[in-house]
Amino acid sequence: MLKTATLTLCFLLATTVITAQTATVKGVLKTSNKTPIEGVAITYLNTGTTSDENGEYLLKIPANTEITLTFSHISYTAFYKIIKLQKNKTIQLSPTLEPKIEVIQEVIVKDLKKNEQGFLTVNPADVAKIPGANQGVENILMTLPGVNNNNELSTQYNVRGGNFDENLVYVNGIEVYRPFLVRSGQQEGLSFVNSTMVQNVNFSAGGFQAKYGDKLSSVLDITYRTPTELATAINASFLGGSVTVEGLMLQHKLSALFGIRYRDNSLFINSKDIETTSNPNFTDAQTFLSYSVNPKLKIDFLGNFSINNYNFTPQSRRTKFGTISNPQELIVYYDGQEKDKFKTVFGALKGSYEVNENLNLSVTTSSYHTIEEEHYDILANYNLGSVNSDFGSDNFGEVDFYEGIGSQLSHARNDLDALINNVEINGTFKKDSHQIDFGIKYQNEDTKDRVNEWEVIDSLGFSVRPPNYSSNNQPYEPFTGELLPFQSINAKNNTKIDRLDWFAQYGKNAFWNNHKIWYNVGIRSHNWNVNDKNSTVVNQIIYSLRGQFSIKPDWEKDMLFRISGGMYNQPPFYKELRDYSGMVIPTVDAQKSIQVVLGNDYSFKLWERPFKLVSEVYYKHLTDVNTYTVDNVKVRYNADNNAVAYATGLDLRLNGEFVPGTESWVSIGFLKTEENMNNQGFISRPTDQRFKFGMLFQDYVPNIPNIKMYLNLVFNTGVPGGSPSYSNPYEYQNRLNAYKRADIGISYVFTDAKNQYQNGWLRDFKALSVGFEIFNMFDVQNSITNTWVRDVYSKQFYGIPNYMTQRVLNIKMDVKF
Repeated sequence: MLKTATLTLCFLLATTVITAQTATVKGVLKTSNKTPIEGVAITYLNTGTTSDENGEYLLKIPANTEITLTFSHISYTAFYKIIKLQKNKTIQLSPTLEPKIEVIQEVIVKDLKKNEQGFLTVNPADVAKIPGANQGVENILMTLPGVNNNNELSTQYNVRGGNFDENLVYVNGIEVYRPFLVRSGQQEGLSFVNSTMVQNVNFSAGGFQAKYGDKLSSVLDITYRTPTELATAINASFLGGSVTVEGLMLQHKLSALFGIRYRDNSLFINSKDIETTSNPNFTDAQTFLSYSVNPKLKIDFLGNFSINNYNFTPQSRRTKFGTISNPQELIVYYDGQEKDKFKTVFGALKGSYEVNENLNLSVTTSSYHTIEEEHYDILANYNLGSVNSDFGSDNFGEVDFYEGIGSQLSHARNDLDALINNVEINGTFKKDSHQIDFGIKYQNEDTKDRVNEWEVIDSLGFSVRPPNYSSNNQPYEPFTGELLPFQSINAKNNTKIDRLDWFAQYGKNAFWNNHKIWYNVGIRSHNWNVNDKNSTVVNQIIYSLRGQFSIKPDWEKDMLFRISGGMYNQPPFYKELRDYSGMVIPTVDAQKSIQVVLGNDYSFKLWERPFKLVSEVYYKHLTDVNTYTVDNVKVRYNADNNAVAYATGLDLRLNGEFVPGTESWVSIGFLKTEENMNNQGFISRPTDQRFKFGMLFQDYVPNIPNIKMYLNLVFNTGVPGGSPSYSNPYEYQNRLNAYKRADIGISYVFTDAKNQYQNGWLRDFKALSVGFEIFNMFDVQNSITNTWVRDVYSKQFYGIPNYMTQRVLNIKMDVKF
């Protein structure tokens, strides 16, 4: 016992002596616009550290020794400082770093990668200026390789072969959720993320760290900003508007950020080939409050309230499809309406405490409550006919013969009430170039769900039997059996899920000779139990190991190499527990994957201007796959873990100054993903988008630089789909047509952060611009689903494409003062 105490005392004395021979330099690194800079290397000799996402750093240096501190970053001019400190002394050193290139305010992405970690960093300051049907952070993500969505009215996205439910979204470290019952993009409304309130946006398409949650595909990590001054921003357009107010109170101890948004999708819905009387409106209000109790303790509150109303009354539809040699036309007359409402309330309270210069702890509790209603009764009477294709005929373009005449009655009374509560503790320990992150989280999910929907199909006065039922031979033989809906789902669920997960990870920055290296290793555990009150409680646990390694060689060429991967598993959320019949299957297992990502960043000069090529190749092997079908944006699961799958591909992205003073980029993605259900053989998954091309191009008029132009161009090859949700996917492997879309925006900037006026009518404005946007500039007819119509004579179903939005003009104005 005495020996142990003696050793302990010696260790403490040695530690004290070593500590006493050092001094401390710390600070916050920002741009001239007061934006924190993450990933700045602060070094001396072969030792150093890096700034975190808030631009903060802390570095121990030898006392009584003159050293040269170097502050370096790939996007900013290096800063050097010679210092000499006495032992135990601490100083603040917060230099302002200037960009290496002069970039006009419209640049969207600057430090494109948190290089070592494989993250892409987006500057959200001007996200609203990039044209798109859903402007915001997700609109920018759609231009990246490996990120796809063929529905411009939706803010959801697929990443490297995954579906919408495989992506993590965090706001200020808190996971946020989307509505459950949304089945089409035009119902979806606003994204949770209010881009006018955002400070940092980090996105990883795979190979992310253990501290992020248990999903298969991606992480979108959002940080709302802490205001430093009083400001108001207003955005208005034909699609709606937003107001954001921010400021400081209580002697600068309390910062407040408040935003309210309103959106009306009528402009897009009325451009489709269905004549409607619609009133789709979406409203949300968000607030972020931060109170500094003292220099060590800070309390944050994040709140959100949103209400989405979707009232839809279709009247008629006229759609032409087919080929030049065999043109077809569908004419539909509707009766009835759809009324949907999605109301969500979200609140989170976080306390952060700096225990000492090395250790930070935080406690967060949050609650998410959603009440959703999807109610509709719509009767569609349709005529399906062959169109006269004889150019010399007087009836050219008219229907010669109707092949199918019938009706379809769709009914739904779907209601859902979900409450998600959680509490978590997280910590970060930093010592020189070492960092340890750890955390534990408990979450309770209580979901009450009623599904009652059916569809009756009548063809020439005869009811069509459901799939997998013996067909009748009407009208040639009488049918005396029971009349059944073509599709019918009727279920009630009351499901509770308890989750306990924890993680721990270790990371280090170091130098190997003159090569800078960084690595991170971590482990996650996730334990959950499902109680649906109709069966016994099912308890499961799963572990995940993950790692990352990167090296920046000391070469003449500016290159960085990285490898990341490990085990990425996805325990089922409520939607993944519910099968096609609407019943909850509590025994659904976690989907499991082993992933590897190899990446390279190459920065170079072209035409004496900076460019950067980012390349990543990846492979995912998936087991216990929960197969699904996709109808518009509604994902419906089999809930049986009956498949294995894989996804592999290559992502390339070149960004730089294609036009001097602006930054643009081109993205190319190659993907192949297949699944094997019950050993029937590999077929393409619903997200198998083989090729993607995206381009974001910015320009200005040389003689009038205040006139800006933004072009958002996307080309995606078609995915397998458009088949009925009840069908066997092995029988439907036809692909939809390629998705082609170009959106353009042109604006005149009266004033912005770089051009301020001291007098005149513009002196009170921090920013003012007016412009217009043309969505789907070339008026391409894109389709994402099919309407299936039956011909009673041939017993054949025809897939009639449901076209997306046509060309739309929007006028907008942005003001900040």
